[in-house]
Amino acid sequence: MNYSQWNTMPIGGVWREGSSEKYVDNKNPYTEEVLVSHKLANREDVNEAYETAARVQKEWIGLSPDQRARIIENAASLLQERREEAIELLRNETGSTKVKATIEVNSSIALIREAATYPYEMDERMMPSAIPGKENRIYREPVGVVNVITSWNFPLSLSMRSIAPALATGNGVVIKPASNTPISGGSFIAKLFEDAGIPKGLMSVIIGAGSEVGDAVVEHPIPRVISFTGSTEVGKRIGALAGQNLKEASLELGGNNAFIVLEDADLEQAVESAAFGKFLHQGQICMAINRMIVSRTIYPAFIEKLKEKVSALKVGDPRQDDTIIGPLIDEKQVHEVLGLVNKGKQSGATVYLEGKVEGNVLSPFILTDVDNMMGIAQEEIFGPVALVIPVDSEEEAISVANDTRYGLTASVFSSSMDRALGVAKQLQTGMVHINDQTVNSEPSMPFGGEKDSGIGRFGGQWIIDKFTTVKWVSVQKEKRQYPMFV
Repeated sequence: MNYSQWNTMPIGGVWREGSSEKYVDNKNPYTEEVLVSHKLANREDVNEAYETAARVQKEWIGLSPDQRARIIENAASLLQERREEAIELLRNETGSTKVKATIEVNSSIALIREAATYPYEMDERMMPSAIPGKENRIYREPVGVVNVITSWNFPLSLSMRSIAPALATGNGVVIKPASNTPISGGSFIAKLFEDAGIPKGLMSVIIGAGSEVGDAVVEHPIPRVISFTGSTEVGKRIGALAGQNLKEASLELGGNNAFIVLEDADLEQAVESAAFGKFLHQGQICMAINRMIVSRTIYPAFIEKLKEKVSALKVGDPRQDDTIIGPLIDEKQVHEVLGLVNKGKQSGATVYLEGKVEGNVLSPFILTDVDNMMGIAQEEIFGPVALVIPVDSEEEAISVANDTRYGLTASVFSSSMDRALGVAKQLQTGMVHINDQTVNSEPSMPFGGEKDSGIGRFGGQWIIDKFTTVKWVSVQKEKRQYPMFV
């Protein structure tokens, strides 16, 4: 595939290079070949993008709900037509395996189709009044322009879950995709919606260095909502900048997700779920399993079966359809993950399955006899490293699961639904999945976390609320009697 067509970005309705003096090479994580070189955007480009989006948004919101819904639905149909192109892009730009890329494209199509229903949610409501002769009307309106900042691990779907709802609810969008994945996380999506029929300039893509445009896209006076997906550390800074400028922030951040296996669980089902939820996309997922918390009575059987299952996964070239574990995003990520593994070894964890390094490919590790107080158990591991922690009771499992600064998602395995629900309600996370792994997302469900895992929810009514505002208009239809004049 030739990527030279993506050496420009849409800024203010024009596809062009950025105005910075800096360039970045967009590399294939597996082969490390340069796909394309991008001349980056600067602050002047950011300003042009926002001013154009704010102007064009007035035209966009002037369309009827039917017109906007048809355009959003067109985008879903176009992505369906271009699914093989999108899958190939994800494999080359992100190191995705075919399994992962297919899941991501399917998810993105579903996200757009869900968003196509949102124009019809922008309705007027009539509400009663306590004042005689008064009529109350509640209007739901777009916020104007939304800034989207996304991560590199699932760039197409993570960007789409903000962009499609923002456009559908009548807003303009300026997106800053991750520098590792600017095409699948930004330019490809912009082209999709342009071809679907959105006005030129309604959506701009800012491919730029965080040091040059990172603060500018947040602090600019035009965007009223900042939608960020990424690390907790960066998210805290973005949240602080948004707060200082009285902007709404939606922050989906890191996770240290617990996968609880109680002694009455279906062991085969739990092991298979554990392998999927930990090693999909090499564990580079905010909702991937980070800690497997297993009842001590079944602990030996669980780790033995897990090792057997994981050892059978094909590791290597993501261009081969049967590969399950491909490369990490870059060499820096490989070193970070190996550093965490060494930290676990030094703390006394047992290396039950030892991975190997070849380029940016890291084959799976399983560390057993892990204690939740170990440093490695308190950190988010964005790589193919499974930690297995033995516990002696349901109460201890809950305590260990909650003993983290994160609270994104969790899983509970038990043959008793009542028992599993009881555990789920005690977990301090935004999402819990019973008898399933932690990597779950549905377009109409509330996706988000607690504690250091973020603020706000994606999906359905929750994302509509985030990207819109409400206005109360009252109409006094009869002469009102005021107390001082009675």
